[in-house]
Amino acid sequence: MARSDLPLSGVERFFDPSEIIVSKTDTTGKITYCNRTFMKIAGYTESELLLAPHSILRHPEMPRCVFKLLWDTISAGREIFAYVINRNKFGDHYWVLAHVTPTFDAGGAISGYHSSRRVPDRGAIAKIQPIYRDLLAEEARHVDRKAGMQASLDVMLGLLRQNRVTYDEFVFSL
Repeated sequence: MARSDLPLSGVERFFDPSEIIVSKTDTTGKITYCNRTFMKIAGYTESELLLAPHSILRHPEMPRCVFKLLWDTISAGREIFAYVINRNKFGDHYWVLAHVTPTFDAGGAISGYHSSRRVPDRGAIAKIQPIYRDLLAEEARHVDRKAGMQASLDVMLGLLRQNRVTYDEFVFSL
C-alpha cells in the first residue's frame, strides 16, 4: 500500500510531556537518526525509518505550505518552530510542537537537520486547526499542486503581515 493510500484511523496518539521526539535528517529529508520516543509514537521500527523520507509521517490535514515555509527557513540556515499533525504507521495521528534546526559541518555548510518535538499546548492546537483548514482549502482550490501551495503560503504570509509577526512569533502567540 502506498503511503498516501494509508487510511486514517481517527485515533489520536499522545506521548508524555516529559518525552521528546527526536530525529535527524540529511539535507534531502531522509531520516538518519530517530530516538525511541519517535519510533514508539510513529509505530515504525528503526530499520523502517532510517533513510526513509521524513514525509513518511505526513498527514493529509497538514498544509503543504507550512512544510514549504519550514524547508525555506531551515535551508537558509535558520531555526523554526511549527505545530505539526503527523500520521503514524497505523493511520493514527498525533500533534507536536516541532523545533527544527540546521546542522552545520566544520566548514559552516548545512550538513543536515535536527528536529525535537514536544507535546503541544491543546489550546494552541484548537487555534491552529481552523487556520490549517483554511490553508488546505486554498491549496485544494488549485488544480496545480505547486500553485495551490504558493497560494496557501501567500495566505499564511498575509496573515503574518496583518498581525505584524514572524512565523515563530505567530506560533508562540497561539
